[in-house]
Amino acid sequence: MPIPSPFHTRTAPLNESYEWRNWSGYLSASLYEPTHEREYFAIRNAAALIDVSPLYKYEFQGPDALRALNRIMTRDIARCAVGQVMYSAWCDDGGAVIDDGTVARLASDHFRITAAEPNLVWFQDCAFGMQVEIRDVSVELAALAVQGPNARAILSQVVSGVDLQALKYYRLADGQIGNLPVTVSRTGYTGDLGYELWVASQQAGQVWDTVYAAGEPYGAQAVGIVALDIARIEAGLIMLGVDYISARKALIPAQRSSPFEIGLQWAVDLDKPNFIGRRALAA
Repeated sequence: MPIPSPFHTRTAPLNESYEWRNWSGYLSASLYEPTHEREYFAIRNAAALIDVSPLYKYEFQGPDALRALNRIMTRDIARCAVGQVMYSAWCDDGGAVIDDGTVARLASDHFRITAAEPNLVWFQDCAFGMQVEIRDVSVELAALAVQGPNARAILSQVVSGVDLQALKYYRLADGQIGNLPVTVSRTGYTGDLGYELWVASQQAGQVWDTVYAAGEPYGAQAVGIVALDIARIEAGLIMLGVDYISARKALIPAQRSSPFEIGLQWAVDLDKPNFIGRRALAA
């Protein structure tokens, strides 16, 4: 039985379609209106508030956090500066993609990873013997995507402590909404101007209320997964389970995909010393 996300008390009253889907065990709005058109155009012409809390979220912290991540990820995470976000895939020994997501460097020895599927046991196995604590923070951390051409104008009204104009693509910074701490990353799944707000789950409702009220004069509206899927396809962004099958779930060899086969060759750094799957990918 899917459970409510941290934003459910706000999204449920807005869902006139009563259409929900199970996203990683959470109730996620498929669309808020009988059809998705207005929600799609909000992404492209105004602004969209999208609950992306169901993403799996993990934190790596400790002296060997970077070493562990560089063993797992296909990208060279050593090149990720504090305050930067990198997109990466991770593979099995045969070079087949298990999952993909973002790696955010919060401090020199502290990283946050997003994923589409559960990866805690895999991450811990890969980091066995290293001085790193790996935690699943999916439940305690909510995420709200604010996407569209008016996203910056809206968030500029409510976010303090962050220069949104100066915040570069795939960078993040800590700020406040009112008196609530929030991390703002210039990331998203739409290919449009957008940001993602990372906040403690118990404070999610307050953050939604503030952003939603600030967005109304700019035409912002709640947007569901149907419109988000259209936007991400237009942007050429892949999705696990749609564009490829996780190597863990492949039933036959033909269902396994290397990063090169799903358009992620740019996210494979064969120049770094070693990572899981490198030998197969370099062959």
